[in-house]
Amino acid sequence: MISFDQVNKWYGSYHALADVSASVTKGEVVVVCGPSGSGKSTLIRTVNRLEEIQKGKIVFDGQDVHAPKLDLNRFRARVGFVFQSFNLFPHLSVLDNIVMAPVNVRGSKRSEARVRALELLERVGLASKSESYPGQLSGGQQQRVAIARALAMDPPAMLFDEPTSALDPEMVGEVLQVMKQLARDGMTMICVTHEMGFAREVADRVWFMDQGRIVETGTPDDFFLRPQSMRAQKFLSELRAH
Repeated sequence: MISFDQVNKWYGSYHALADVSASVTKGEVVVVCGPSGSGKSTLIRTVNRLEEIQKGKIVFDGQDVHAPKLDLNRFRARVGFVFQSFNLFPHLSVLDNIVMAPVNVRGSKRSEARVRALELLERVGLASKSESYPGQLSGGQQQRVAIARALAMDPPAMLFDEPTSALDPEMVGEVLQVMKQLARDGMTMICVTHEMGFAREVADRVWFMDQGRIVETGTPDDFFLRPQSMRAQKFLSELRAH
């Protein structure tokens, strides 16, 4: 579904991604973890070209992401992306936030898009909030609306860039619950997250990054119980101490 082949990215002289090669198969849940500044968010943002790469190749569902003639808006509409900071339109109701892209980008009928939006709000536990505005919702509710909005475009895969890091602790669980259900339903997912409990419970594989490289990859059991690299061992011992 998603593959990285010798991907490199620089910010000036800073080598943010260094020879990253990895792949995600259909229906797989991959959690990307590592210390701050290790390149996790940069990596996930290259998949829909929020970050350009200077070298290498990324393929998403058979499409070369950095092909010169790629219709970027059409392509991005197919990549479900959930940000740290929700990015909802504050002047639109919850329902209109979800309906907007299917109608404007895909040309769906508004009536059909509304029905689908209400189904998705039911799925994320917010059916009663369709006419509310983002400012009337908690952070956890806003993030669940953002997930519903991404799902409205029927993406073949979902990308999550630290979706719970801007939330109060008591709201984290409600967002992770929705993500767990997506995983159970067979959605292909890459999640950049610090929620190690989620990684242990839901991930098929964990990628551990440090200094722009994937240093280690394995099942949650292998990563958490038998980390191979010194860097991963140090990271996990610091997490446990914390």
